[in-house]
Amino acid sequence: MFLPKEVKFFDLFDKQGENIVRAAEFYKKLVDSGNFTPENIREMHEIEHYGDELTHTTINTLNETFITPFDREDILALANRLDDIVDSIYLLANRFCMYKIQKPTEYSKKMGHTITQTSKALQKALASLRSNKNMKETLIQCVEINRLENEGDVLRDEAITYLFENEKDPIMILKQKELYELGETVTDFCEYAANMVESILVKNN
Repeated sequence: MFLPKEVKFFDLFDKQGENIVRAAEFYKKLVDSGNFTPENIREMHEIEHYGDELTHTTINTLNETFITPFDREDILALANRLDDIVDSIYLLANRFCMYKIQKPTEYSKKMGHTITQTSKALQKALASLRSNKNMKETLIQCVEINRLENEGDVLRDEAITYLFENEKDPIMILKQKELYELGETVTDFCEYAANMVESILVKNN
């Protein structure tokens, strides 16, 4: 087990994991309905802002803590990477609003589902940080995140291929292409974070 007195870091990572899932599920709700209103984007921004606060709290706690449960650099890097995920989900939702996309494509909806599943798997991986006895569960979740990230790659490529073959409006091509790429970036960030979790547990096993 890691040092019990340092559970504050694990609590913060758990909160970041919960916030990532919250952002992903809210995004999925919006993309399924096409309801990217300014009001909903403000709500998404509040979720993103809360993620920023958790990151700042982690950094402040790190500065005030003499003995940490694992490398300080790893704590800082993981906190920032988790923040990147929520930032990218907010950016994606905001782009839909800016581009006035009222009818998201089926590819966007499928990507929303993939993002949600990846976020949930990452949340489980983060929970395993509390004990290196959970490495088997961590590996299971990391493999699942890798599979979902690959699924995101395939969805993006299929979506862009279909877009160029069927869309005639060049402006819409530019908009949709960016949305597909941003969606896949979210799953990339989840995979990066999962790899960090796995590395931390291996180094401290």
